[in-house]
Amino acid sequence: MKTLKLKNTLIFIYLITILLLVSCGKGEVKQVSQEAKIAQEAFGLAETIRNAYIKNDIETLERSSTKDGYKELIGAVKTFDTADLTFTPIWVEIEDSKVSLSVSWKGIWIVRGKTTEERGVAIFLLEGRPLKLAKVLRENPFRQPE
Repeated sequence: MKTLKLKNTLIFIYLITILLLVSCGKGEVKQVSQEAKIAQEAFGLAETIRNAYIKNDIETLERSSTKDGYKELIGAVKTFDTADLTFTPIWVEIEDSKVSLSVSWKGIWIVRGKTTEERGVAIFLLEGRPLKLAKVLRENPFRQPE
């Protein structure tokens, strides 16, 4: 009796597995929307700018920004020995060729042995093709440490 129950259970599990494989195996692959591609590009640009800021890579910051955006960015940057900055995307708004990327950020800066920790929410205004940083609104993470 126990062997029959075990056999039936194994057959049932086998059939369920086959059913799942068949139902999920073939299907239509959905194309990524243009908005999703733009949002991914915006996330990538924010990471590029973040990495360049941490490494003090002025050249990458300039390439990733419009002329006015670069002036604002460089004007805000303060000297630091080391920085650890993380971005968490919150919201993306796309309007024509302009993108607003809202990010929550958290950073730790060390300046002459003194550690400063800050957090906030910033809105990166991006424009053009490819996207470039045009302006930073709200709490600019690149103005830190204050």
